[in-house]
Parts: sequence; C-alpha cells; structure tokens
Amino acid sequence: MSLEPQLSGAGSALAATDEQVMEVDRRNELERQYEGLWREYGASLSRLAASYECLPHAREDLLQEIRLAIWTASPRFRGESSLRTFVYRIAHNRALTHVWRRGARVPITNEIQEPADDRPNPESSVVRAAEEARLMVAVRGLPVAYRQTITMALEDLPLAEIAAVLGITENNVGVRLNRARKMLRERLGGKQ
Repeated sequence: MSLEPQLSGAGSALAATDEQVMEVDRRNELERQYEGLWREYGASLSRLAASYECLPHAREDLLQEIRLAIWTASPRFRGESSLRTFVYRIAHNRALTHVWRRGARVPITNEIQEPADDRPNPESSVVRAAEEARLMVAVRGLPVAYRQTITMALEDLPLAEIAAVLGITENNVGVRLNRARKMLRERLGGKQ
C-alpha cells in the first residue's frame, strides 16, 4: 500500500485550509478598514445625506445606500486619490442616483430637522442649532450642482478634492461655490 496518494490528498486539504484562512483574514481586515472609514467620515456623510433628503426615513435609506456602496467599492480603492475623495465621490454619486430615482415625488420642505451628528459640540446652543437647521433647509433648496459643491465646502474639502469628486475643474468648482454662496445669501436674507 502506497502512502503517496494519501499524502498528496492531505497536502491539498492543507492548501485549501490555508487559502480559507487567508480569505477570512482578508475579510476581517476589510471590515476593520471599513469601520475605521465610517468612524472618520460617518458624521460628514450623514450631513451629506441630510443635504439631499429632508425626511428622516428617506435620509436613513440614502445613508444605507451610501454605506453599501462604500462597502462594495472599498476593496477596489487603488490609492489614485485620497481616501476622502474616494468616499465622497461614491457618496455623491449614490446621492445623485437616489435623487434621480426619487424624482419630484418628495417636495423640498421647510421643516427644520437636525441631521444626526455624533461629534461632540461644546457650542451647542439653541440659536446655533436653529441657524444650522435653517442653513440645511436653504442648502436643500439649491440646484443639485450647487448643493454638491457647497456641501463639500462646508465639510472643509479643498477645491482640488471637490473637483476630483465631481469630475470638474477647480475653476468650475470656484464658480459653482460663488454662485451657491450667493443663492444661499439670498435665501437666508443676508447681504450681497
């Protein structure tokens, strides 16, 4: 009786086990990276979703769509841009798809609803919260191209990253940003 076939069978079982262990390790690493990414950008993405949706259940749906899109795309991140640019591009594309699918079924409302923000805010006062809510309502009323630009500018993304996310030039970002600010001033009753 020869032991050679038995050993070769055991070797392939060990190789399969090693591959399975490597796959589990890869998945665990992806999950850790995704959770870290969501800890870093989750509050910003929540505010981004709020700029597209005023109804809480629709905003939650959009946020879940964004989470799923980021989870699906994150293994394909090649480092050709910053991680923040990659995440915002996915989020904005998903938000645009969401708005396009929604169509005109849900009108923009003047209801003031504060988006979830888990960041500590020592300056949280009633006046500040009301101003932020008023700004969010005004941002929701902007055309999508200006809403995208102002939302990212409010999240402190530099012009170059906004341009990369939207696929336009930095000059175009600057023009859109100026126009969005002007529209916001008009909506909020500020000085020109």
